[in-house]
Amino acid sequence: MLDLVTLGGRVQKLRHGLGLTLQQLADAAEVSVSMLSSVERGQKAPTVVVLARIADGLGVPLAELVTEPDDLHVIVRRAAEQDTVEEPGGWHRTILTPVVPGVNFEWIRTVLPSGCDAGEFPAYASGSHEFIAVESGTLHLTLADRAVDLGAGDSVYFAADVVHGYANPGPAPCTYYVAALIMRPRGAR
Repeated sequence: MLDLVTLGGRVQKLRHGLGLTLQQLADAAEVSVSMLSSVERGQKAPTVVVLARIADGLGVPLAELVTEPDDLHVIVRRAAEQDTVEEPGGWHRTILTPVVPGVNFEWIRTVLPSGCDAGEFPAYASGSHEFIAVESGTLHLTLADRAVDLGAGDSVYFAADVVHGYANPGPAPCTYYVAALIMRPRGAR
């Protein structure tokens, strides 16, 4: 757990690194100089809103401000912690990747039973990407008005800013992996 003195020291170090005065950072962060000074001295526990404003003023993600530096470089997600979602129609997906603040990347393992259509997914924001690798079975991928059929060992890349869908027309289950970098419009969560 991050203590107030460590947090204050981190804020001050970042501010000094940017060559900002207390007043300049207070203006950029839209917080009072007295609040910022108290935070830097470890004398006041800022609210999440105030911390987010200070992070914005420093130009760093909030997570970088409140997370121990080593924790940002290695994040382990054990198998027991992976989220498996059972979807209607008998298909399921497992999110394999850890959640990393500020990183919109997911690596997902999906299994579609024989004859299963997982349906269509909306277009993501411009700049979104998906890579798919089929481990076993047959995957019928639709991308707007285009269709691509993939078998075991096949892979594909597509810009994910189009409506896309996944189906298994084959007689056996289809297992595939999706590596997705999903961009979100500013302000979206």
